Amino acid sequence: MSRKTENNGFVCRQCGYKVKAIANGSIRNHCPECLYSLHVDLLPGDRASACTGLMKAKAMKKHKKKGYQLVHQCTLCGHVQHNVVADDDNYNLLLLLTYE
Repeated sequence: MSRKTENNGFVCRQCGYKVKAIANGSIRNHCPECLYSLHVDLLPGDRASACTGLMKAKAMKKHKKKGYQLVHQCTLCGHVQHNVVADDDNYNLLLLLTYE
């Protein structure tokens, strides 16, 4: 799968926000409005998870190479995954997250 076919807009399943595809060459993997994601990967980008539960942003952490990341936890199965913070993420919600 190419980045062009993976990088699509979507409607957030948590808040209904109409999310546009990200324009910086990356892949949008969470809603910039409510910061929720979907549990669709077992390993980043593989789309191999059958869970598809909502993943809530629980914290932020600083990765020495990737910068700030959201720590998402699936509300159905508890799986934890890290996603890079996007430039257009809701700054007020980011401030409410604990820092790991």
